[in-house]
Amino acid sequence: MAKITYIEFDGTEHVLDVKPGLTVMEGAVKNNVPGIDADCGGACACATCHVYVDDAWTDKTGDKSAMEESMLDFAENVEPNSRLSCQIKVSDALDGLVVRLPESQH
Repeated sequence: MAKITYIEFDGTEHVLDVKPGLTVMEGAVKNNVPGIDADCGGACACATCHVYVDDAWTDKTGDKSAMEESMLDFAENVEPNSRLSCQIKVSDALDGLVVRLPESQH
């Protein structure tokens, strides 16, 4: 299990054990973390699972695909460390990952 910290916009932290093979989005949804809507269910067809990856982890979460970059165009307040959490696969290497949630997904 990888321990992932999800930080809501208001600063509330959710530290969760997420099974390798799931996505960061699935870990949030399965544990009822508010702020990740995941309207498309993880198909990279929306931007409602937008997160900000902590700077210490951006290299470890992999590169954005062209599809992810395209979908991020629909997100608000996109930053260089913005990712769609449905596109980040959890592995043991991501143990300790920290992601922050935007104020709104819409």
